[in-house]
Amino acid sequence: MLQNVAAVLLNGVHPFELGVVCEVFGLDRSDEGLPVYDFAVASAEGPELSTHAGFSVHVEHGLERLEEADLIAVPAGQAYVNRAYPPELLDALRRGVDRGARILSVCSGVFVLGAAGLLDGRECAVHWKHAQELAIRHPRAKVLPDVLYVDEGPVITSAGTAAGIDACLHIVRTEHGTEVANAIARRMVVPPHRDGGQAQFVARPLPRTPCDTVGGVLTWMERHLDEEITVEQLAERALMSPRTFARRFKEETGTTPYRWLLRQRLLLAQQLLESGDETVDTIAGRTGFGTAAALRHQFLRALGTTPNAYRRTFRGPMPFSPAGV
Repeated sequence: MLQNVAAVLLNGVHPFELGVVCEVFGLDRSDEGLPVYDFAVASAEGPELSTHAGFSVHVEHGLERLEEADLIAVPAGQAYVNRAYPPELLDALRRGVDRGARILSVCSGVFVLGAAGLLDGRECAVHWKHAQELAIRHPRAKVLPDVLYVDEGPVITSAGTAAGIDACLHIVRTEHGTEVANAIARRMVVPPHRDGGQAQFVARPLPRTPCDTVGGVLTWMERHLDEEITVEQLAERALMSPRTFARRFKEETGTTPYRWLLRQRLLLAQQLLESGDETVDTIAGRTGFGTAAALRHQFLRALGTTPNAYRRTFRGPMPFSPAGV
């Protein structure tokens, strides 16, 4: 049973990611019949640590505090992607795994776990912005760029910022059950479990790469997303054979005409869901998917969520109207 939790910090720690761990495991909620953890913060780099927000924190414990922890949490920090880590910290994390402790990373804290060799052969999560770099630095890790968190016991990794909440609540749910996790989530005013993954949060602006021969065709495609478009039609507009056009298209855009068109249709659908009140059926027609079912299918495949769920997540609050107005 999880009882003893320690968060280990380095210079440049992000206060929010540290706060997530403190909020879930560091508060006494015994008055509500919830578990109380023996929680502490430990430092890997001396008693005074900087934060990326411009203030410092004083930490009473050193790495020795990790030796008794059932769960060791590594919050994100500034420049964690590129920095070196104290060998003593990496040794402590490895010893923790060897004796049966769990190791949790929040966002870029995963790079510390990678440096300790704890990602080798394991699936892991990280903020989508760092996924490629993590895969390059730790080729034996199985990086999943679209998920909120991964539990590859005893190593739990989470994506950016709020995904740390999801991972912490998952640990509570695993240890103490759904009722306890839901009670803590209510206190924090967060959902106890979020559907989907981080693909829906990835910023993907319309690509505008230099295209010597298919640039005009791309512009035409963007203006006719609601129409049925074939490679033969596009090749005719470009005055090429279908085979030559497909080859030239991939050379200049890095993808196929179908995949490029699908991506632009999804981007347009996202924009319409965020900014307007049109029904999903109407948006499906405007974006060339034809039916709401087809749009929903492609949304689930690409973004891990449904159009309606996406709208609820990204649509701003409705303006307030006084009664009767």
